[in-house]
Amino acid sequence: MSIRLGGLRKSFGTKEVLRGFTLTVEEGETAAIVGPSGCGKSVLLKHLVGLLRPDAGTVVVDGTAVPGLRGKELAALRRKIGYVFQFAALFDSMTVAANIAMGLRRLRGWDRNRIAERVAECLGLVDLNGMGGRYPAELSGGQRKRAGLARAIAASPKYLLYDEPTTGLDPVMTSAIDRLVLKMRDELGVTALVVTHDMTSAFRVADRITLLHEGKARFTGSPAEVRTAGDDVLRGFVEGDPALYYGLRGGRNDGA
Repeated sequence: MSIRLGGLRKSFGTKEVLRGFTLTVEEGETAAIVGPSGCGKSVLLKHLVGLLRPDAGTVVVDGTAVPGLRGKELAALRRKIGYVFQFAALFDSMTVAANIAMGLRRLRGWDRNRIAERVAECLGLVDLNGMGGRYPAELSGGQRKRAGLARAIAASPKYLLYDEPTTGLDPVMTSAIDRLVLKMRDELGVTALVVTHDMTSAFRVADRITLLHEGKARFTGSPAEVRTAGDDVLRGFVEGDPALYYGLRGGRNDGA
């Protein structure tokens, strides 16, 4: 199964954020959507879990059309999806272990011992062994990110959605988080979608990279194809060149 977005449109009042965005993420693939802050990357992720509904277009996850789901059907789909929030979104009043266990307590057949075993396993997967008793305020930024990832994988999802997983981290911790993204793919076999404005991270983790520009998929290709593409808007974003990205000097801006 896969993730399929077709002709996706979404507006908020008079602001049109998505203008016909189309993308397919194949099973087992890690795809990245890149673009500047505020371009609609997080809006895309929210459509995949039914937090937002499109004005037009299709959203299909695991063979199921998401916009038509309600109640138990939507809850069942969400159990297949792990969501890693931009700032971890941990509950400060709960320990790390309790944060990770939240979703597991809602599953049938999961008693206290089984939950504790799974929490310990997830902490180990993200290199937080022995930290289940700490509170989020006692963790570094990178540790909070990893705790958020542990919570996302606790229920063994088929899909992982990462919302700016390296925002606010130094280069060393960014590299550590990127390695964990790859570890989740290799050890858990998940299909993943990463939204980020960090091109270094995107090049590390993604099988394919898509530039979201003016509400559409401007370019999609492998990391090697992105590096050698002639499209000036893409080059401007990759190289951090405002003149190229915003078309302030001559060049090819037609997507060719």
